[in-house]
Amino acid sequence: MAEKLTPEKIEEIAKNFEKIQKNKLPIIKGEKETVTEKIDPKILQAKKEEKRILPLIPPSDPRLLMQVAPFIDDTLKEFDFKDRVELSKVMYDTMVKYGGIGLSANQVGLPYRMFIMGGHPSIENGKIRSVFNPLINDVSKETVMMKEGCLSFPFLFLSITRPKWCSVKYTDQHGKEIEETLHGMSARIFQHENEHMNGYVFTDLVSKFKLERAKEARKKMLKKYARGGEIK
Repeated sequence: MAEKLTPEKIEEIAKNFEKIQKNKLPIIKGEKETVTEKIDPKILQAKKEEKRILPLIPPSDPRLLMQVAPFIDDTLKEFDFKDRVELSKVMYDTMVKYGGIGLSANQVGLPYRMFIMGGHPSIENGKIRSVFNPLINDVSKETVMMKEGCLSFPFLFLSITRPKWCSVKYTDQHGKEIEETLHGMSARIFQHENEHMNGYVFTDLVSKFKLERAKEARKKMLKKYARGGEIK
């Protein structure tokens, strides 16, 4: 018999959040000294290679709904990041873990005007962009409507109309200033993530009626998933 589907179970599936793994070695404290437990070198090496994955914050968290201040490198140490490169790696690993093609720092509770995007083989051959202090300087008059998802709203898909291309400016993980014009899916992802920087989420871009219809579709999808069906 299939497990009874409760509102709590649906919420658990929908959130799809995972606790951050603490990569700390166990410590045994004696009366006069602190001793590190002996660990097999192979296990120790494996621990060193473990990826740091950050937990997604819920969509109701105010950190997701506030405009993010310009990024300053000096603030990295406050959240235990050595430099932009390390932050970018953690953001990328987290994005991949949750199955996304874009992830903004405030989606994982970090107060950085920064996002990661790309990595999908069918989008610019898997090109990855680490974007700090993004600016959109120009957009096309021509628009395209397409269904979008967001890691902060698991299994919720909305049809969003956006400019077909956008001219952007930002600095990358090495501090290099980049100016380029993005087209198609890359332009859409950049626009979506840039909205996170300004405290907007994609549910703000549709009518209440369309949002409720999408939520009903999500509920049906989750029921099918909970009963062992495939999500298409």
